[in-house]
Amino acid sequence: MRIAAIAAFGTTLVACGGGGGSSSTASVATSSTAAPVAPAAAPVTAAPAPVAAPDASAPVANTTAVPAETSLAALAAATPAAPAAAPVSASVAPANTTTAATTTAYSVFNMVTDVRVQNTSATAQAALPVTFGQVFAVGDLLPSDSLVGRFDNGSTISLQLDVKATHPDGSVRHAVVSGMVENMAANETRTLSLMKSNAPHSTGMGPKTLLINGFSSSVHATINGVRYNASADDIIKKGGAYQTWLAGAVANEWHVSAPLTTADGVAHPHLTARFAIRWYDAIKKARVDVTVENAWAYEANPQNFTYDAEVMVRGEVVYSKSAMTQYHHTRWRKTFWWGGDASQAYVKHNTGYLIASRALPNYDQSVVVPESTFTELKSKWTGAAIEPMGVGLANPYMPSTGGRNEIGLLPGWAATYLLSMDKRAKDITLGSGDLAGSWSTHYRDKNTGRPVSLMDYPYMTILGITTDTRNPTTKQLEAFPKCAVGASCSTPNTHDTSHQPGFAYLPYLVTGDYYYLEELQFWAMYDVFASNPGYRKNILGLLEPDQVRGQAWSLRTLAQAAYITPDDDRLKSHFARVLTSNLDWYNTEYTDNPAANVFGVIATKSAVIYNNRRGIAPWQDDFFTAAIGHAAELGFAGAKKLLTWKAKAPVIRMADPGNCWIDGALYSMNIRDSETSPYYTTMAEASKASQTATFQSLACGSAEMAAFLKLKVGEMTGYSSSIAGYPSNMQPALAYSVDARLPNGSKAWAQFMARTVKPNYGLSPQFAIVPR
Repeated sequence: MRIAAIAAFGTTLVACGGGGGSSSTASVATSSTAAPVAPAAAPVTAAPAPVAAPDASAPVANTTAVPAETSLAALAAATPAAPAAAPVSASVAPANTTTAATTTAYSVFNMVTDVRVQNTSATAQAALPVTFGQVFAVGDLLPSDSLVGRFDNGSTISLQLDVKATHPDGSVRHAVVSGMVENMAANETRTLSLMKSNAPHSTGMGPKTLLINGFSSSVHATINGVRYNASADDIIKKGGAYQTWLAGAVANEWHVSAPLTTADGVAHPHLTARFAIRWYDAIKKARVDVTVENAWAYEANPQNFTYDAEVMVRGEVVYSKSAMTQYHHTRWRKTFWWGGDASQAYVKHNTGYLIASRALPNYDQSVVVPESTFTELKSKWTGAAIEPMGVGLANPYMPSTGGRNEIGLLPGWAATYLLSMDKRAKDITLGSGDLAGSWSTHYRDKNTGRPVSLMDYPYMTILGITTDTRNPTTKQLEAFPKCAVGASCSTPNTHDTSHQPGFAYLPYLVTGDYYYLEELQFWAMYDVFASNPGYRKNILGLLEPDQVRGQAWSLRTLAQAAYITPDDDRLKSHFARVLTSNLDWYNTEYTDNPAANVFGVIATKSAVIYNNRRGIAPWQDDFFTAAIGHAAELGFAGAKKLLTWKAKAPVIRMADPGNCWIDGALYSMNIRDSETSPYYTTMAEASKASQTATFQSLACGSAEMAAFLKLKVGEMTGYSSSIAGYPSNMQPALAYSVDARLPNGSKAWAQFMARTVKPNYGLSPQFAIVPR
């Protein structure tokens, strides 16, 4: 599906405080499934808005030390009055000053996409804050552009745009959008068009605004009778470092962290509290996002800790759990509100545009999810499984065999949410992203404050012996410390790469929450350092020694991290470097190798392990093809090149006359006579070596073949009716082969779609991917 260009809206002049901006009127693209194009809007004039006073401590860089102040009065006195023409993009009043705004006209141009905003409350809301993540297709929006929101009734609101990542052409790839919706009736839903504009960008403020307004939030843990504490407001008062995530007239978000410390000032060596505080100045409310980590990578004596947990906001206990056991290298998250609940806004993204942007696979938008699917999902989302250290709907033992809903480019619950935009499915998708912290895959570097990086520790690993981790350049051992003697490091949550769900990518795309970004980064880096450094070629981070399915899901996560990590994040280039190393290896081994096998399959030592090392698992290989197809759509040149070779793997099994397509999604396929024999050179040879003589003697797709297989005529083998059967596993790979314009790709797809027994993807659509 291509993004269809829409007609330009008439230029609209709107009064706004602040200076001018870009006046580009270039055509903007939107999804062909987006809302119909509205008629040109009549000019709208906004009432002059009070200008927000910039905070004296407004940060320039990502991390800034807040000047220590001795009293709230001193803090208030330190906040200067706003300049007369300070640019703003929303009506925002500062804590202690109100200044009349000057009016500056700006223009509103094309619609980029739209979202639907729902007031989920049974009561009307006078002012409802909305913040969400949004991906943009290449060329749709420049960082110098602004967005203005236009409702279906023609009214407009200012929108704050915090750009996070850009495409190679400089256009916006991902941003966080914030606005304030006024006067929403109970349960009302409005369509909000995101209009390209040259409205001036607004300035933000610093975190001492929180102190002026009396903000407080803290975390407490009582361990063996000793109480440990960490307070967000104390960190700010003492001039602790902070990171600015959002900055503007609508929403400002700051991140602070500190170890949990006793009243005597003794810091816990492992437990750390992290606060992400999102302040909406117009309503004087804040979303308080609290994370507790046991995640330092190189702190001695890692172990599980059992404690009584307590979170306080505004002096009140908002969460408590007795005798919580937090496993080593994990984290847990809870969100609350300070100043009153303002969480009633539910944002429904435009599914067609999200998919058309190519940030997400082309899931079949004709799939209808029945009410029973949502009911079943919600009924399972309960109890200890959704508490800290629980894993929600995921299998706590990842290595478990058999198909299940969380395996795919997206988990089943996330694909269900994407196609339906149902709030219940979104709650589970985001909740699963929260609970991704419950696995012991989280290794944070104290030196950088970020997830550990292979660029910093090329010999780190959780496998092998300590001497395998000696860095010849630094002469240091990069092994992680062993579990404390006599302590427990056991956990009921067993992770691996070969069955790993994609927990956090979609949650970060649609929310812009930093927690999900780091979850994606933690898992992507774990996938790289989990292996022995010698086997992975240390800093190259090669995935090829792993099972093929492990390579597939690791490449998926690695590509997503490299694609969506913000441009100014040091880890972005690190993920890109590791991804490029892997793609270069595969292209050298296969695409550019005239001696590579003719089947388009990964044939490493870890792949050809079936039937006495004669065969491979086509379904695992299909996972790999799908992951490469996804990476190619994300724009990685090496993946595009690899796909031209790799995508023939599913095509040859469906369209080659040497194989009967009925068995195109077979469990295992022999590609040589013995472990030391050369690979076959035709599909007919592989089929003869993989199928019984009786099957080979029957006409392909005939009634006789169906009777022999005890299937319906035209039904494929491999559990064709199952949403996780082998034909379903094959579907994304086939779809990407069509998109890659492979010879016989369309023929193979047509044959696949002609099968008579298909799954009901409304039950779980993680494999419901179709050609574009």
